[in-house]
This record gives sequence, C-alpha cells and structure tokens, in this order.
Amino acid sequence: MPQPGAQRHLAWHETMELHELVAYQSNCLIGFKREIRNIQDPALRSLYSEAIAGTEQNIRELLQFYPSAPTYARSPEPPDLTAFYSGHLLGFAKTSVRNYALAITETATPQVRDVLQRHLLNAIHLHGKVFAFMNERGYYPAYDIHQLLDSDIQTARKALSM
Repeated sequence: MPQPGAQRHLAWHETMELHELVAYQSNCLIGFKREIRNIQDPALRSLYSEAIAGTEQNIRELLQFYPSAPTYARSPEPPDLTAFYSGHLLGFAKTSVRNYALAITETATPQVRDVLQRHLLNAIHLHGKVFAFMNERGYYPAYDIHQLLDSDIQTARKALSM
C-alpha cells in the first residue's frame, strides 16, 4: 500500500469536489463582479469586496491542484457566456435542491412540508433540464473529466481576470 502523500494524482472523489467548488465559486465571482458596481450602500459594497477577494484567493488556491487531477488535459476556451449563464442557473438549481431537502428535515407543519416537497421536486426538475441543456451543448461534459476540469479552469481564469 502506498504511503500517504506518495500518490501521483488526486483521488477521483476529491477531484470532483474540487470541480464543484471551483465551478460554483467562479460563477458566483463573475456575478459578484458584475453586481458590485450597482451597490450603493458602502457597508454592503465592502462585504461584496471582501467576498470577491476571498473567492479569488479560494479559486487560485484550488486551481493549484488541477495539474494533479487524474487524466488532466487542456482544451480551447468556450466561445461565449452561455456556459456561464447556464452554469449560474445550474448552481442555483443545485443549491435549491440542497436547501429544500434540508428545510424539509426541519419542518413540523404538514402544510409547510407539502409546499417544500413540491418546491423540491420543481428544483430537481429544473436542475435536470439545465443539466441536459449544458450537457447537450458541451458546457457540462459530465462524462469527460478532461473537458470538465478544463472548463473549470477557463471559467475561473475569466472570473479572476475581470
């Protein structure tokens, strides 16, 4: 059995967790950078600035692990922002599924539970539709780790360079 730290690449499961973190944070960072110019409240603007700086640092640190991902390879940059917009929507849908599932476990009132379950199913359906949209167009190549990780890098670089 290999010694800890002797592995030549990251494990598949940790690679996928890195992907989830980088993809989500990159999409959020692009949104934060677009939104901050419209924020008038100085305290909220300061919070956005802090979130932007922290997210940029997170992404830079996480990207350092990408060359160690299994079967890592690079491909060309996506041509437009459709990937970003659909990724942003996918992140929303995924977060909604998680939040509704968690909320259901805290619900005591049957009527509230019924509404939350309906909302959860709607969020699951939206997630499936957005994933299918992205997968069909090559924006979320879930079955190709090379393309998936390269897409993360391209989106992260775009977010960091804004």
